[in-house]
Amino acid sequence: MSPALAAAHITSPSTVIGARVAFIAGIAVGVAILAGIVAQALTRLVALVTNLAFYGRLSFENVSPWGNQLGLGVVVVPMVGGLLVGLMARFGSQAIRGHGIPEAMEQVLHNDSRIPARMTFLKPLSAAIAIGTGGPFGAEGPIIATGGALGSLIGQILATTADERKTLLGAGAAAGMAATFGSPVSAVILAIELLVFEYRPRSLIPIALAAATATSVRTVFAGTAPAFAIPALVAPGAPAVGGYVLIGAVIGICSVGVTRAIYAIEDAFSKLPLHWMWWPILGAVPVGVIGYFAPRTMGVGYENIEQIVGGDLALRQVAFLCGLKFLSWSFALGSGTSGGTLAPLLTIGGGLGALFGAVAAGLVPVVGIDPRMAALVGMAALFAGASRAMLASVVFAFETTRQDNALLPLLGGCAAAFLVSCLLMRNSIMTEKMARKGVPVPSEYAADFLEQLLAKKVASSPVFSLAAHRTVADVRDWLASGEPGSRHQGFPVVGEEGELIGVLTLRDLLDTRHAPEAKMSEIIHRAAVFVYEDATLRQVADRMTTERIGRVPVVTRVPPIRPIGMISRSDLLHAHQKRLAGATRAEKTFRVR
Repeated sequence: MSPALAAAHITSPSTVIGARVAFIAGIAVGVAILAGIVAQALTRLVALVTNLAFYGRLSFENVSPWGNQLGLGVVVVPMVGGLLVGLMARFGSQAIRGHGIPEAMEQVLHNDSRIPARMTFLKPLSAAIAIGTGGPFGAEGPIIATGGALGSLIGQILATTADERKTLLGAGAAAGMAATFGSPVSAVILAIELLVFEYRPRSLIPIALAAATATSVRTVFAGTAPAFAIPALVAPGAPAVGGYVLIGAVIGICSVGVTRAIYAIEDAFSKLPLHWMWWPILGAVPVGVIGYFAPRTMGVGYENIEQIVGGDLALRQVAFLCGLKFLSWSFALGSGTSGGTLAPLLTIGGGLGALFGAVAAGLVPVVGIDPRMAALVGMAALFAGASRAMLASVVFAFETTRQDNALLPLLGGCAAAFLVSCLLMRNSIMTEKMARKGVPVPSEYAADFLEQLLAKKVASSPVFSLAAHRTVADVRDWLASGEPGSRHQGFPVVGEEGELIGVLTLRDLLDTRHAPEAKMSEIIHRAAVFVYEDATLRQVADRMTTERIGRVPVVTRVPPIRPIGMISRSDLLHAHQKRLAGATRAEKTFRVR
């Protein structure tokens, strides 16, 4: 074997995961423990601010703003909170504005998952102030964002790769959600659908272990009861399932309206002749005014969700609460304050589902629609339509209520909402802000087409090789002859038995520094780069990119390794022709029909 071949760069065998994934998984578990503790700390911090702001006492007792005795003074409290959040955003970090997930998505996609260290304390602190002073948000969004920031920070400290930081960010975010609601599976799915943008063992395993760990941390503080304890729901019949699917479709239309309303209000704020630092104060005015007439709209409001889905509120109360909650939340979020979207969407969606379910039950009682089941479907469907995290929405509603009879209605309703949302709206509530900045966000997760093709199926043949004993003069005469193969840009050099010795480019052969009598084997100056016949085109493309070459020989795996073809950049592009042709045929067929 020649020295050049002995030092050859060979594509490594494809493996699912390696020891490094186990290392990252161990770090993810540590991140999850910290995120679980942070979730509990933020919950208590919200309680502390609520007690101070509405009751004037120093206490960590979990209370709601509903029972305050401030009278019209309740209007001022959210404004003070808005002022503090605005100051923190102006002089701390502008990234604390909003509900956190779009900002984390942007860091994943375009900043190698690097979230500034200050976000690990500025985001939870600003959220605690905003929510504790009556902001109509849930704590889960800031907790998810804080968990992601924590994972990113640890990844930066440990000098991990961008992919590993993305995994740790996703693990921290999933841990935050799991620690809040005790919903580990939906937390994993949410991280996949909205943050890591992939379904691969290298990221799935650490994120799953992190979610399980954070849920275990939650049980130490909150026990094992579901987040929303409601009476058991009866399994629906086929007509009822169809009704829930229709309700989900209507909720999908509502999700489009909710998303557009939020961004319309945000656009209106952007036109004000004021610095954005002051916007949260203005956004807090409707929060306080609405809170004076409807105290239930203020604060986290997880109790509202439980009572709506459990059927404990009259329909008039549900309509009143959800309508005003929507107004309060949309103005607050549109102003750029710090808060989450999940709890408000669940409240509004649950209320819409309950109302639609009650109407359906009254009009067609024979179908068997249960307004409580409809509320649960509406709760999940609004989040599915607004966020496009369909599977996470289905599993979340199940995990937080433990209602196994609701799985089928949830799946149908969320799928219908997802379909309607995709038909009527280009971007989601999570991605609209990035789309306006010109930041592309992946919306589909498909198997890599290049991973499905082997090098031997695509390689060009026959191979025009150069015998090792041929001289430079002889080869140059052949190149000038214009014979078949002489126009190629690269050539394998082979020995007497056809085994690969090295690779020479056209530039090498025409280099005037080589003596005419020099042999091919003597002018090889770099280690051979080749791929085995069973390598995937993804491996080939990665190798060509890493080595900065435009073509690579494909060789047999059984010694002596012989070249059986060549793959160039144009071959890689041509490989996509089959995929594109299939998509074109499908589009033409649809148009004909």
